[in-house]
Amino acid sequence: MHSLFEEENKKPLAERMRPTKLELVVGQEHLFEPGAALAQVIKFRHVRSLILWGPPGSGKTTIGHLLANYSNYKFISISAVGSGVSDLQKLFVEASKRFELGYGTILFVDEIHRFTRVQQDRFLSYIEKGIIVLIGATTENPSFSLTPALLSRTQVLIIKRLDQHALNKLLCRAEEKVGKKLLIGVQTRLKVCNLADGDGRYLLNMAEAIFDAQTDKMLNEKNLTHILQRRLPIYDKSQEFHFNLISAFHKSLRGSDVDAALYWLGRMLEGGEDPIYIIRRLVRFASEDVGLADPQALSCSIAAWDAYVKLGSPEGELAIGQCVIYLSMAPKSNSAYLAFNQARSLAKETGSLSPPKHILNATSKLTSRLGYGKNYEYDHNHDNSFSGQNYFPEEMKRPVLYVPRDAGFEREIARKAKYWNKLRRIKTDKKN
Repeated sequence: MHSLFEEENKKPLAERMRPTKLELVVGQEHLFEPGAALAQVIKFRHVRSLILWGPPGSGKTTIGHLLANYSNYKFISISAVGSGVSDLQKLFVEASKRFELGYGTILFVDEIHRFTRVQQDRFLSYIEKGIIVLIGATTENPSFSLTPALLSRTQVLIIKRLDQHALNKLLCRAEEKVGKKLLIGVQTRLKVCNLADGDGRYLLNMAEAIFDAQTDKMLNEKNLTHILQRRLPIYDKSQEFHFNLISAFHKSLRGSDVDAALYWLGRMLEGGEDPIYIIRRLVRFASEDVGLADPQALSCSIAAWDAYVKLGSPEGELAIGQCVIYLSMAPKSNSAYLAFNQARSLAKETGSLSPPKHILNATSKLTSRLGYGKNYEYDHNHDNSFSGQNYFPEEMKRPVLYVPRDAGFEREIARKAKYWNKLRRIKTDKKN
């Protein structure tokens, strides 16, 4: 027979250290401020339907389970992974029976974003009638992963990634729980926290491995490599974090912050992002954000693409890095991007207006009789090879779509545009 103490010690350290009160949850102080969601739960001992959104190891499951202590409701916990329609229906039937007897049910659903939209909608009537209080946990942005109807019936609580202070606090609690200190220095302790990457559960798993392996000698960073494995960064190429990083990357390039752009490039590559996807974004950036301020930017990005295809990883990744540096330091202009978008919008507005007849080719006697090509002026026969004719539909007022900026090579384009516009006005005044 094993004692309860022995059975408890067999559990993983992270499980043994789960807080028994909401007040003991670390790293989520914003939820306990006066008037905040969890402070209200503690004060009034009333739980309403919630969605807990945060990264792995931030305390979502712990908070979800602890909420049961603040009501006399029946607590049921399931995971959306492996639970189907029949499982939900059974739970709803049981909850309905309890409700008829005057008892409520708190249903905790881990990874609720894994449920289909149809499955999510099954919760609605039971939440509205008060048959269940839903506590959902998700690592995905609820705005994208949950239905609007479900979101309208729940309150979303943001569970933050654990910072250095919170992680170190967890290590101190682990030392108290185990009854001995981690034999690591300040810098090594910081290294362990960095390796956790904001994940409290992973931190405690590492701490347990160190406790099991340490002797009476102080461990350094080199010793730790034999005990701990490097944690891969949190990165899912099909989910929100992927889009967050590419957004940070693009905006760092746009902001001419070469160091930040290189950092986000490194984060994506280390996370397993497809380098071709990154290069495609660089080609787009060269046209959208650098544009004609530096016409070589597009050539540089395409050359990086070509180099990577020919060399592959890891050699070809240097070409991507070189391109990122070039685009970061290049002058920026979105004039071509804006002009292109305005042209598309104007094309939709004006529909099927015909070009002016003088710039149409008379390819038959009929088109000739209709005036196609009549009075067309061949630009090369004019001074400066410029006739100043109208090339827009006659029913349209001439728009200004492209406005070059005073940046890089576009300064020269702006000078040329000003020159052509001046000649066009002179030609128009003469004709009038």
